[in-house]
Amino acid sequence: MALGKDYSTQQCSIARALEVVGERWTLLVVRDAFYGVRRYNDFLTHLGMPRAVLATRLKRLEEAGVLEKRRYQQSPPRDEYVLTERGIALWPVLRSLGLWGREHIEGVLPMRVFTHAACGTELGSYGECPACAMAVPPSDVRMLPGRGLDPDPDNPVSRALLAPRRLLLPIETDRV
Repeated sequence: MALGKDYSTQQCSIARALEVVGERWTLLVVRDAFYGVRRYNDFLTHLGMPRAVLATRLKRLEEAGVLEKRRYQQSPPRDEYVLTERGIALWPVLRSLGLWGREHIEGVLPMRVFTHAACGTELGSYGECPACAMAVPPSDVRMLPGRGLDPDPDNPVSRALLAPRRLLLPIETDRV
């Protein structure tokens, strides 16, 4: 039996969520939006995915209310993509999936370390700060390069993401 193209016959909230974020590349687009990637060309550069696929993913995430397109330049017209509240609510999913990959996939080293910006403590498994005994919202999370990250990447987005930074703040690349 061939795998269907959707989960319409499934009566399950996981299946419904997969309708929005279950396609290949989609969670990586959302991950990059948390990292501060906002512009089409920066997503393209960092993810290395085909243009048509990226355009489709961005449009579907916008239609689902996960990303919002905002105009940042009028002439020529240029837009950026920013996470909405619905998109920000995916942070625990991404956090958990990243930890699962680190713990259960052989040879995966921490690419990024997430800390509570207020105190510097590494976040716990559920995005909580063990020192402050509180859940930390993404806007209060500081991202640092981990020991598994390439220290000399070949693209401006990856280089910008080497610097310690808060989640959700737009990246600035060395691109002119």
